[in-house]
Amino acid sequence: MASTAPASPHVMNTYGRVPIALSHGRGVRVWDVNGKEYLDALAGIAVNTLGHNHPKLVPALQDQISKLIHTSNYYHVPGQEALAAKLVEVSGMTNVFFCNSGLEANEAALKLARKYGHDRGIERPEIVVYEKAFHGRSIATLSATGNAKVQQGFAPLVEGFVRVPLNDIAALRRATEGNPNVVAVFFETIQGEGGVNPMRIEYLQQVRRLCDEREWLMMIDEVQCGMGRTGKWFAHQWAGIQADVMPLAKGLGSGVPIGAVVAGPRAANVFQPGNHGTTFGGNPLAMRAGVETMRIVEEDGLLENAARVGAHLKAALTRELGGLPGLKEIRGQGLMLGVELAKPCGVLVQRAAENGLLISVTADSVIRLVPALILTPAEADEIVARLAPLVKAFLSE
Repeated sequence: MASTAPASPHVMNTYGRVPIALSHGRGVRVWDVNGKEYLDALAGIAVNTLGHNHPKLVPALQDQISKLIHTSNYYHVPGQEALAAKLVEVSGMTNVFFCNSGLEANEAALKLARKYGHDRGIERPEIVVYEKAFHGRSIATLSATGNAKVQQGFAPLVEGFVRVPLNDIAALRRATEGNPNVVAVFFETIQGEGGVNPMRIEYLQQVRRLCDEREWLMMIDEVQCGMGRTGKWFAHQWAGIQADVMPLAKGLGSGVPIGAVVAGPRAANVFQPGNHGTTFGGNPLAMRAGVETMRIVEEDGLLENAARVGAHLKAALTRELGGLPGLKEIRGQGLMLGVELAKPCGVLVQRAAENGLLISVTADSVIRLVPALILTPAEADEIVARLAPLVKAFLSE
């Protein structure tokens, strides 16, 4: 039976979409409207922590929908306290503000840093951000982002940012030398959109010490690399450090839109009533999704699984692709991996889909793999079996 390519003529044309329309999923597999099966190595861009149609998550969400979906923040929402308490427990931090997305969490962090500066008598607070960073597409988060391409056409950008390269403590010291207006350093532990670029452990420790010396807020964007993806709840925990401000989203709700800003002692009381707010943020449905996601991750040992299966996947990729001419590097941690090629490889997204595999390409030449944390070693091998021949063929072109 001939199938027609899906179209969305009434939807604003903001995405270069793969011409498939997905219908349903189970575990790490999804099916399109024509019945074709795909192995999902993208997980909705690091969102579907528990994969699709999870047998523990779905009944919990159905139960919640039949009770309350939304109430607003005029009232206490018990699920907010439950999820906040859990986030505080696993992070060692103090309290939480809930919103609806990674962009909103990062925007809240930027506002919090500015207020922190104003509270200390700094009229024009400045925040250190990084080359290749991606923090969102609002005007402020776009300004913090280190990608001229996504900023194109949206000037004037917001002022108050100092930009530095990754993993270079001397550059950070030089860029902030004698500047009394710096209030925070803001970065992703592993840059996602920038090409799966990890911060080195010793660098993270150096930045933590510098922030303590200068009384700056260390603000760590764990939107993509957090929520267990690297094998610890938050990727910066591999360095044995703690953030002052930590935006979260993506995997926290296993697909239900959610964002959070977790604050440590230095930042916990900066926002007071009237300083920040949200209509949808912290709604009962999103809170239930967060609570259940974290419970299932713990119950099913998914942190350990992410570390173990991620190492297996990285080793299998290295075995199949390592040493190929045109392969630059396989990097990342746990189930957040990047395969960098020596030439732009955006065409591989479409070719992989045709071959029954969902991936993305970021920073033009990096294949990004961020599958659900339920991935098994056999499914990891299947990802490699579907991907490796395409990469080999592409590099030989």
